[in-house]
Amino acid sequence: MSKVGIIGDKDSIMGFLALGIDIFPAYTPEEIKKTIHSLAEKEYAIIYITEQASLQAGESLAKYKDFELPAIIVIPGIGGSMGLGMNEVRESAKRAIGADILFSE
Repeated sequence: MSKVGIIGDKDSIMGFLALGIDIFPAYTPEEIKKTIHSLAEKEYAIIYITEQASLQAGESLAKYKDFELPAIIVIPGIGGSMGLGMNEVRESAKRAIGADILFSE
């Protein structure tokens, strides 16, 4: 079975334990980057990361963007959505089909 993990502040990610997702509390840019690379090396198929943590991850997220695995998915934290996850969906759709048909007005 594929491994799934989530990175972010403890309050935002604790509930994912009930879903069987491995949680990895991380607060500093160094902790976040190290955790991303560690999970990728341990062959996690899906890595969820809170929007706030993704802002601190820097180039660590970009490194895996074009790889099939791990799939890194940005999700809102406990404070609510900052719109970063939805922006990632829009950008992925644009790369796949060449146009922004999902969110164009």
